[in-house]
Amino acid sequence: MEGASYQRFPKIKIREVRDDYMKFELRETDASIANALRRVMIAEVPTIAIDLVEIEVNSSVLNDEFIAHRLGLIPLTSERAMGMRFSRDCDACDGDGQCEYCSVEFHLRAKCINDQTLDVTSKDLYSSDHTVVPVDFTDSSSGFENLENKGIIIVKLRRGQELILRAIARKGIGKDHAKWSPAATVTFMYEPEIYINEELMESLTPDEKREFVESSPTPVFKFDEITNQVLIHDAEAYTYDEEVIKKAESMGKPGLIEIRAKEDSFIFTVESTGAIKASQLLLNAIDVLKQKLDAVRLSADTVEADEQFGELGAHMRGG
Repeated sequence: MEGASYQRFPKIKIREVRDDYMKFELRETDASIANALRRVMIAEVPTIAIDLVEIEVNSSVLNDEFIAHRLGLIPLTSERAMGMRFSRDCDACDGDGQCEYCSVEFHLRAKCINDQTLDVTSKDLYSSDHTVVPVDFTDSSSGFENLENKGIIIVKLRRGQELILRAIARKGIGKDHAKWSPAATVTFMYEPEIYINEELMESLTPDEKREFVESSPTPVFKFDEITNQVLIHDAEAYTYDEEVIKKAESMGKPGLIEIRAKEDSFIFTVESTGAIKASQLLLNAIDVLKQKLDAVRLSADTVEADEQFGELGAHMRGG
């Protein structure tokens, strides 16, 4: 219908949030937006990771490339990543990627001087910027406060072995390399709607009701021993396996249960690597998604101008 508007206004409701974990609802939108948000969180939100390693001394059992690879995968606190420049776009260093605007320098110096094995860890990396340091996985908020904090092991040294290196960390995105991905995992599922046909359910014996409840591999339903009723215990535990539907059909009760997916409601689970907090990961992803949509809108306007003005529009842009 002419003049009709299909604009939607997605809503987010936070269910649970910790530094490294978040669960939220995304409503009043469709799967394309939900999946775009998921993909941006995994591959488009920038973080900081070690990208260049200059090894001065390495007498350990691991070769230089192995150590450089391990250093690159150490997550670094990346709260300032959104404000940093990409090294390829930095005009302060002409794209060299070794200035204060687009990089952070790290140094490591370790030597084993006794017969006890020396663990060289992320705690031995010294940063030129106190806001960009290896992630502390034994922070009190992570639930591991009783464990000794040793950091992530890079290499082990025996007596006489030594490791001296300089490393440069740069801004990047997960699309370029997994070491820049801020997300350990991002998943979403359609929110299920479950309807029980009470009339058909009452025609079952208590033992049949128990069998029906136990046919679900996840605790979606429960049987109330007092009222002899089947109740919905946790609808979101349903994994769309259709086991309860098959069970109802095998019992000669098709239509006993009806399960539909809400096509405009999604439940997200986000786990961060620790580079940025899970809540900040969501906010950054929304900002990146907005930038991408703005670029698409600008591109569409440019195409429209070309169609309207032809070669003149392209000439005015220098094309």
